[in-house]
Amino acid sequence: MSARSDFLLELGTEELPPKALRGLSEALGAAIKQGLSRARLDFDVLHVYAAPRRLAVLVERLASSQPDGVEERRGPALAAAFDGEGKPSKAALGFARSCGVEIDALETLETDKGAWLVFRAPQQGRAVQELLSGIVSAALTSLPIPRRMRWGALEESFVRPVHWLVMLYGQEVVPANLFGLSSGRDSRGHRFHHPDTLSLPEPSAYVPLLATEGRVVVDFAQRREAVRAQVAAAAQALGAHAEIDLALLDEVTSMVEWPCAITGRFEQRFLEVPEEVLISVMKAHQKYFHLRDANGRLMPAFITVANIESRDPAAVQAGNERVIRPRLSDAMFFWNQDRRQVLANRMPALGKVVFQRGLGTLGEKCERMVGLACEIAIAIGGNAALAERAAWLSKCDLVSDMVGEFPELQGVMGGYYARHDSEAEDVAKALAEQYQPRGLGDGLPETATGQALAIADKLDTLAGIFGLGQAPTGDKDPFALRRAALGIARIMIERRLDLDLHALIAHAFAGYRAQNAKIDTGPEVKEQTYAFVMERLRAYYQEVGIGSEVFEAVLSRRPSKPRDFDARVRAVQEFRSLPEAASLAAANKRISNILRKTDEALPESLDNSQLQEPTEQALAQAVEAARREVAPLLAKSDYAGVLRRLAALRGAVDAFFDAVLVMCPDAAVRRNRLALLRDLQQLFLQVADLSGLSVGETRGA
Repeated sequence: MSARSDFLLELGTEELPPKALRGLSEALGAAIKQGLSRARLDFDVLHVYAAPRRLAVLVERLASSQPDGVEERRGPALAAAFDGEGKPSKAALGFARSCGVEIDALETLETDKGAWLVFRAPQQGRAVQELLSGIVSAALTSLPIPRRMRWGALEESFVRPVHWLVMLYGQEVVPANLFGLSSGRDSRGHRFHHPDTLSLPEPSAYVPLLATEGRVVVDFAQRREAVRAQVAAAAQALGAHAEIDLALLDEVTSMVEWPCAITGRFEQRFLEVPEEVLISVMKAHQKYFHLRDANGRLMPAFITVANIESRDPAAVQAGNERVIRPRLSDAMFFWNQDRRQVLANRMPALGKVVFQRGLGTLGEKCERMVGLACEIAIAIGGNAALAERAAWLSKCDLVSDMVGEFPELQGVMGGYYARHDSEAEDVAKALAEQYQPRGLGDGLPETATGQALAIADKLDTLAGIFGLGQAPTGDKDPFALRRAALGIARIMIERRLDLDLHALIAHAFAGYRAQNAKIDTGPEVKEQTYAFVMERLRAYYQEVGIGSEVFEAVLSRRPSKPRDFDARVRAVQEFRSLPEAASLAAANKRISNILRKTDEALPESLDNSQLQEPTEQALAQAVEAARREVAPLLAKSDYAGVLRRLAALRGAVDAFFDAVLVMCPDAAVRRNRLALLRDLQQLFLQVADLSGLSVGETRGA
């Protein structure tokens, strides 16, 4: 067994992008781990560290060399290696020469796919120091960096310029040259608290030495907790509660090496501006944490996290207060200025703003949304007049000064301005709800008008972009269509809206056709749009433990209504836990295979006079009884009840297959039996196609 030592890699850079830091560090750790595994280098634990100016990986007890192994090269198949007399062929002799051995030194490899000549030779494991440079280089090259940059005269590129490189195995430097730098043992501390180099005697000294002398907390999770705790303590000192957004917490953690929370204040008068605006200024623009009092009201105060432990905290506080004041003044100016013009008077300006090249203006988008939103509102029992008004006003805030400066407030400001203009409350709420859900954890529209508007907005965008032939590919989704599609499905399912997705997609495309838009509005692109929306539900169900087999079983029936789709999925998921599930799933698969292979014309209805065996007569009676009993359940979409009733067919189905030869020589009897299986299959297909389910592993789980 080889000796073991710790290994440390640290890449020192200029400030890394805060929003990418955590992902980069995790990707680096995964790539190093994969490289070590491929090289057959054993280790105990791998730690990942990340701070604004560094990415690091510490591997505990990494083996000093690979284990010895056997090199194996496969040659020609045995059938081609020797002739009928057992003499080696030219192919076999050539293979032996390429391996540097005689034909007698070759061995035979036998598998279920055949037999081959094979050469095996002992291979001595290489020392870890010979392998680490290549592993690290490959890992850095594989990192998901959308835009790499070059500096100096280097051909190599990275997310930011690299200034130092540490690679230690035990107490020894691992020789490497990356980004024009030779590896060493010298790290660097905090840019201001300890700008000098820090010589690392061994990998295990990395974290404590950086923290004590370098004033750098390299552990992301530890630094994140320090930020959270300091912000919470500073808020408590004011008798306040800090709202700590997790995304902001990660971003701030990625911006500081030595966090120090500092409280600041702003003038009370700014609280006249909607709190969403003030929060956006603090959070999105200044990376401040906002505060609320005991009654939940926004306070004229904030907490910032500095990257330095200042000898004069008051000066740092004053600087941050000085920086935020102009931003808040601008926001107040926009708030007052925008309200001088009625929201509806901004409609003409929308005709001058292009929604998307080829899809007309924002004004034309609103016109399309009017018809779609009204249809949805009527279908869900809402008010068509309110939906129409909301659709006309839906994009007016996009041409306001406030949204021009703070685009993340689109919809929110429309709601405020609509209330100021004395629009109906449902309309005002709908303007804010139209963009929901903005992400996975976001809420859904609560009002019927908001639900209609949100679905109409998203469907219009989907139809237009698909009609242009610009559907998302790979990881690229510049129009956030995946989020829009999932939002449509979630609203319909979770708000229990009985809406026909096929019909609404057709209406959305008709809106473009009415405006003579030059896009594809044919049946294929409509089906692509439907499939795209429904496919988003695959991951949606996986999050609650419903696998792809269940999803596919229902999707194969192409349900037109997402709410109905959801009822079927949950019914099939429940069915999988029944003791009859395995047998009936297998029977459905068997029936599907039998019917797929036959090309015989089957009778439209079963001929009872052709039922010869008692078991087929019993199955026919059971199928007919089940058909009558599930009809009222299907009428009220009680798919779980349908499958529970069909589960009772298990005994008759098992007995039929045990005793009856389906493909019997008598053509009339055979076709009748096939018709019986078809009728049985159709009962299940009214819910889902169960032939693809594998329920053996899930029973009793």
